[in-house]
Amino acid sequence: MNFVALLLGLGIERLLTHLFHLREFRWLDPAFDRVLRMFEKTSRVVTMAGLVLFTLVLIVPVGLISFALAGTLYQIPYFALAVIVLLFSLGPRDLKEEVNDYCAAVDDARAEDARRVARELIEDDLPEGSEERIALVERAVFVQANNRIFGVVFWFLLLGPAGAWLFRMLDMMRRRLAFQYSRNHDEEAGTTIVWAVRTLHGLFAWLPARLLSAGYAMAGSFEDALSCWRQYSDDRTQPFFQMTSDLMACIGHGAVGAAREVDDESSASTPVRQAMDLVNRTLWLIWCPIIAILTLSDWLT
Repeated sequence: MNFVALLLGLGIERLLTHLFHLREFRWLDPAFDRVLRMFEKTSRVVTMAGLVLFTLVLIVPVGLISFALAGTLYQIPYFALAVIVLLFSLGPRDLKEEVNDYCAAVDDARAEDARRVARELIEDDLPEGSEERIALVERAVFVQANNRIFGVVFWFLLLGPAGAWLFRMLDMMRRRLAFQYSRNHDEEAGTTIVWAVRTLHGLFAWLPARLLSAGYAMAGSFEDALSCWRQYSDDRTQPFFQMTSDLMACIGHGAVGAAREVDDESSASTPVRQAMDLVNRTLWLIWCPIIAILTLSDWLT
């Protein structure tokens, strides 16, 4: 049932791009800000406990409604709920559309538009160098594919609508903090609330991120991706949630390495386009068939 709802939700999403702004849930920002300020200077234990409690408050209603609707009227109400929750859990913005906007702005030399979209993708201050900026946008494509799409799909298949909504809420809090606390400011980045949000999100992003990274390797240059994976495993000095993002970016970059070497296009946006192409191949040609097989073999519902 969840797999059918997933296919329908992904299909409907393509038809409702003009409604994507409704998935940003701006009305939740004041609640996020209030909670973030409340636990900004408390101990790590208190901060994490408060954050977990706040997340449960947001998630439990969806879980209770899902449980109540399951098994009624041939599960039609549950199916409708699953599709709606999934539609509002993906994103909030369409990654492919955002990448296309960025590449078009770079190719047309619209610097301000390119910087604006890059800022949304990177979720941090932009470097001055264009080559470094392109590299960061390419990295962001690989990471945001998990934050916006695959992480939601993974927890949706595992826990149903409540799982998708859970990952969405955690990513919304992470994203809200990303624009308030620059990762370049050690003093701010070291506050307990930043640590708690990134840790909690990182815990739920850890497994889907590694599955997605494996998909990158299978959809691209496996040898180059495996080589990058082995090289990166030597560096374990960073927090685990930062390592998760860096690992996805490293493997994704390696997986498109062979295509980058033979590409004759001179556009500066080519690495970003290739990154998005790899994400699409991974989602549709690798993981979609795998999920279908697991569903047919009764491993998933």
